[in-house]
Amino acid sequence: MSLTDLSSLETIIETAFDNRDSVNVSTKGEVRDAVDTSLQLLDSGEARVAEKQADGNWKVNQWLKKAVLLSFRLNDMEIVTGGPGEATWWDKVPSKFENWGENQFRAAGFRAVPNAVVRRSAYVAKNVVLMPSFVNLGAYVDEGTMVDTWATVGSCAQIG
Repeated sequence: MSLTDLSSLETIIETAFDNRDSVNVSTKGEVRDAVDTSLQLLDSGEARVAEKQADGNWKVNQWLKKAVLLSFRLNDMEIVTGGPGEATWWDKVPSKFENWGENQFRAAGFRAVPNAVVRRSAYVAKNVVLMPSFVNLGAYVDEGTMVDTWATVGSCAQIG
């Protein structure tokens, strides 16, 4: 995605967040599309809530955090599948693993043992090992990291 496209997304998200009282499950069009695209960018690792700069300082992309927050207003509660052992739950955020099969896991290149829960929009890099744990939405788990047993990676956290 180009910088111009990201800039457009940022503008739409910022405006929607400023007017968030009017954003709800009935909202369609540009706002919903921008939030969905932002979450997909986070999910794929193409965008991050926080990025380490060349000088070693961190830049926080507040607009991506706002996209995550707007998603709660846009999405209604529903049955979520893709949990460990084919478990389901009642939530607004689907599992990253919903509808995944062997091909998707192989392509992703990380290991997820039983009871590893990852919500959609969290990025998990190659060579990560997810022990029974919880990775929340918007999080970024970098390459070679082990998320150990019963650890929680919070919303929009950056680890590894």
